[in-house]
Amino acid sequence: MGQAVWGRWPQVAGLGVGVLSCVAPVWAADTAPGTATPPPGLPTMLAAQQISAGDTAWMITATALVLLMTLPGLALFYAGMVRKKNILGTMAQVLAISALITVIWFVAGYSLAFMPGSPWIGGPQSIWLTTIGFDKVQNLVSVHPLAPTVPEAVFCMFQLSFAVITPALIVGAFAERMRFSALLWFMALWAVLVYAPVAHWVWASDGWLAQRGALDFAGGTVVHINAGIAGLAAAFILGPRRGYGQVALMPSNLGYTMAGACLLWVGWMGFNGGSAAAADGRAGMAILATQLAAAAAALSWMLAEWLVRKTPTLLGLSSGAVAGLVAITPASGFVGPASAVLIGAVAGVGCYWGATGLKRLLGADDSLDVFGVHGVGGILGALLTGWLADPKIGGVEGSVATQGLAVLATLVYSGVATSLILWLVHWVIGLRVAEKQEQDGLDLSQHGERVE
Repeated sequence: MGQAVWGRWPQVAGLGVGVLSCVAPVWAADTAPGTATPPPGLPTMLAAQQISAGDTAWMITATALVLLMTLPGLALFYAGMVRKKNILGTMAQVLAISALITVIWFVAGYSLAFMPGSPWIGGPQSIWLTTIGFDKVQNLVSVHPLAPTVPEAVFCMFQLSFAVITPALIVGAFAERMRFSALLWFMALWAVLVYAPVAHWVWASDGWLAQRGALDFAGGTVVHINAGIAGLAAAFILGPRRGYGQVALMPSNLGYTMAGACLLWVGWMGFNGGSAAAADGRAGMAILATQLAAAAAALSWMLAEWLVRKTPTLLGLSSGAVAGLVAITPASGFVGPASAVLIGAVAGVGCYWGATGLKRLLGADDSLDVFGVHGVGGILGALLTGWLADPKIGGVEGSVATQGLAVLATLVYSGVATSLILWLVHWVIGLRVAEKQEQDGLDLSQHGERVE
């Protein structure tokens, strides 16, 4: 299992060829000359003066805020919770994922997630981002139907920032023990085979969950439940860290973690507010709901921890804020201030239990509580959205049953698909570092660097 990443690359390449060979006939049928008109939902070219300058400026700002959540927010948040010998390795994983997913989004991810196709997956119309157009001479710009007042390039970039942070979240579940080469293969396959389909189900107009009325304003299912259950699967498959449950595996620098959590909190205003795809009242309400839920969750986690452990901690406050941000994500464009406070308060207590009691029940070494915070928080937020959604804010009625279907579908598909991808990568190149490498730390064993 210690052979180089390229040692058995034909098997991995063969998987990609197999997937493409299965879907190519369908795509060819959709795009062959002489067939019916293109399916609805494709981007179109508009006169540039039809674009809203205000909406565009806000969406560009929101995109920068969401990228800030990953770089450097999530990198700092996770780096502070691992041991000193794994700080640089953890940061390298987040940075490499950001670069890798960006290129995958350009090649196929955007098209598979947001182009019209089937209820399960998007079509090939924008592979290599071919639908994104800008013609200064004729004063034309392409727009996507889901964001018709901003250039398609801005919509694509905003959605890319979501595609980047989702797999990066999974890193926390297997922190301190996955080979860097295995991480790259796993994340590349996961982005195409898990993230893109789930995003299409929920957010594309022809997605099967969207057609059934599932509500996910900014990624409760697509981002947080998806990453949470994938992280749990990875924690089970890789097994616990050496010494887990026997010696204290202490965080290296909770100052980093607090700084990262605060960057996540600020960036989340773009995460949720930008999902309105406009600079309007709904975006403003989403931002207010986000702030209220984060604050309520930080306090409720702190209170729960204070009662159970007899002391409040900085790690608890930071984790509680993130839990509230996770839970309000699917609801932020559908609920008012009072509901946001309720969602946050429930999430703080629920995710505290998820990171403590539930974690013990499951018995998995989810190193940085990815499932306990993102999985549990995403589930709570999705279900509470179905109960609390206000038609005056979102224009739609909520359904707990429909939300439950979306939760279950994401848990099952992402959990099974992630496990299969991990098994494949393990078979081809091996997932886990050697015992000596784990003892030395990822910084030295994987990157030849260390923090002095």
